[in-house]
Amino acid sequence: MHRPYGENTSGDQRMRNKVALVTGGGSGIGKAAALLLASYGAKLGLVGRDQKELDEVQRHIEKTHGEALSIKADISIPDEIQSAINQTVDRFGRLDIVVANAGINGVLTPIEHMEVSDWEQVHDINLKGTFLTVKYAIPHLKEDGGSIIITSSINGNRVFSNFGFSAYSTTKAGQVAFMKMAALELAQYRIRVNAICPGAIETRIEENTYRRPEIENIRIPVEFPKGDHPLKQAPGSAEQVGQLILFLASDDSSHITGTEIYIDGAESLLRG
Repeated sequence: MHRPYGENTSGDQRMRNKVALVTGGGSGIGKAAALLLASYGAKLGLVGRDQKELDEVQRHIEKTHGEALSIKADISIPDEIQSAINQTVDRFGRLDIVVANAGINGVLTPIEHMEVSDWEQVHDINLKGTFLTVKYAIPHLKEDGGSIIITSSINGNRVFSNFGFSAYSTTKAGQVAFMKMAALELAQYRIRVNAICPGAIETRIEENTYRRPEIENIRIPVEFPKGDHPLKQAPGSAEQVGQLILFLASDDSSHITGTEIYIDGAESLLRG
């Protein structure tokens, strides 16, 4: 029997007394991670641009006797994400885990037709936003060490056949490079930094994806074997990704840092 979404049925409290900040915490992977972390005892700072979604996640956590604070903020604006982190620390007294998850696909179009503003929007949210989230979290994580988990993608790291994704893929490759630099720099403070690289996951990221018809002019015919998700013949779930985030946030992964981990059911091994 499938257990309820985000429920810890074992009574495991490995996250007890830990405080986690999750960007993009109102939906998709961020929501799944937040609910799982809370179910294992963590207190949550939920950051996103949709206050209604954040409030719903907060209510869900509080209904199961957890603690959460929802904060509307745009991670690409320095003052807003710094304030969100400070509010979380002021409320709960510490910060141990940062899930830098918020991101967008943006406009999918050939490079020739891409507006500079389209390129900049994806970079501002995905790459600059990740940098700002990590930057402003570091002073708090230095207190006792901690874990930073960055949501990257198979795109830009193993897969380059999704046409029109040049801006998105560039930011996702950049996140992995940034993760490795940060992991080495922050190791002396016992701060671990890792990235997860999901493949196709059932989320609502398509809501901020805008495909332009010009993509068809650059598409190269590619034939995959029947079913392009070898492990289960279907996209993964946000909760499966949340389980990986839970592992990387916990002491179970205490010797893992500077690593990108693929969670895609072998999809990228076909598409790469």
